[in-house]
This record gives sequence, structure tokens and C-alpha cells, in this order.
Amino acid sequence: MTLFSVEGKTVVVTGGSRGIGKMIAAGFVAAGASVYISSRKAAEVEKTAAELGCVAVPADLSTPEGVETLVGTVAGREDRLDVLVNNAGATWGAPLEEYPEHAFDKLWGINVKGVFFLTTRFLPLLRASASAEDPARVVNIGSVDGLRVPVVENYAYSAAKAGLHMLTRHLAIKLAPEFITVNAIAPGPFESKMMAYALDDPGTRAVVESQVPLGRIGRPDDMAGAAIYLASRAGAYLTGAIIPVDGGITAS
Repeated sequence: MTLFSVEGKTVVVTGGSRGIGKMIAAGFVAAGASVYISSRKAAEVEKTAAELGCVAVPADLSTPEGVETLVGTVAGREDRLDVLVNNAGATWGAPLEEYPEHAFDKLWGINVKGVFFLTTRFLPLLRASASAEDPARVVNIGSVDGLRVPVVENYAYSAAKAGLHMLTRHLAIKLAPEFITVNAIAPGPFESKMMAYALDDPGTRAVVESQVPLGRIGRPDDMAGAAIYLASRAGAYLTGAIIPVDGGITAS
């Protein structure tokens, strides 16, 4: 069905070397898209790119230089960008009265400010792709922790992800007249470095699964499917949405 086709589209996935970013990148590659993935660890992103069949761009997106490296690399090879997936992020957990101030600075910088400035730098390429029939797409990866109060003490992370959700809505309204849609996916528990502290322990994993109405951890196809929907013709009329992909956690 062409309704969900992303074949031939050019896609950038930040933080694409592992976890949720890798799941999304793998889905787009399998669906026939031309995919660029970035990560600050060169060896890791190059290994993943070789595995998936996409292009690796080592870049630390917490720095202006890293942003310019990624944008410049893509712009040097492509005349348009159809889909930007802002997945790169970080988390931090600590008890309330021990929570460090620099955690807020780091997580706000990566999870919100970094998304804003990378998106604005890619606007010329996104505008080159955009049309009323087939808008360019920005997909931000938020979190269920930005939609509900989490049980873990990750104050800066949950606040930053809530901020990213609002940034998504704000950009969606601003860019809609230019036929660029901006949406966010709010994942629940998936296999990733951020969740390894819980999911690598069988007992803790069972507790996490018991809190999910559907009774399981998210699978790669769950994440790839949501991103591909937003990037396809099927998702062309959706903008400013925050979609929980969480097995029902935020509904319970």
C-alpha cells in the first residue's frame, strides 16, 4: 500500500546508533528510505550504519560544531530533507536533595535546545522537500515521562521532555503554513541504554512489564511503525500531536 510508503524519502535520525534511534533507522531503511544516522561515538555509529545499510555521520549534537557537521554533511549530499527524526537525548536520575544543577543544564541543552537549533538549521532542506500534497516532516522523540509524573527521580529529564512536547506544538503551528509538520512520539519502556538499569534485571523487568496495560516492553516494530506512519502519506494531515507509544501507560 502506498498510503504508508516512505520509499525514496531522505531521512535523518539523530542518536541513531542504538536503542530507539536504531529501531527507527532500521525501519526506514527496510521501507526503502535513504537514511543518515548520527551519534557522537564514531565507531559505534559507523558499525550500526554498516549493519543497517545507511550513512553514518559522527557528530556531537550538544555542540554547535557537531550540529554544523551533521547539517553540512547532509546538505553536501542532498538537495532536500524529507524527514528529520530528533531522537538524540540524555537522562539523569538522582534523589531530590542531591539532584545536581548541572543535570538541568545538560538535559535542557540536549533534549530541548539541541532539538530546536538542529531543526532550524535543517529548515532550508526541509523547505525544499515541503509541498501541500506531501509535507516535510519533523518527528521529535519525547517520553511518557513528559506526560505523567514518573516513579523514578529524573526531575530534569521529565521536565525537559515535557518542554520538548510543548516545543513540538509551537513549531507545528509556526511551520504549518510552510507545509512542514512537527509531531512527537512519547515512548514508554523500550530496550535502550536509558532503560538498561531496569530491563537488564529480570525482577525489575517484570515489575516494569506489570505496569504496562499491554503487559510487555515495546518492540522495535512498535517504534519504527509510529515513525513511518508520521512520515508517510497516512500521517500527512497530522501536526502538533504527541503520540504515546507506551502500551497504555498514560491511559491508565
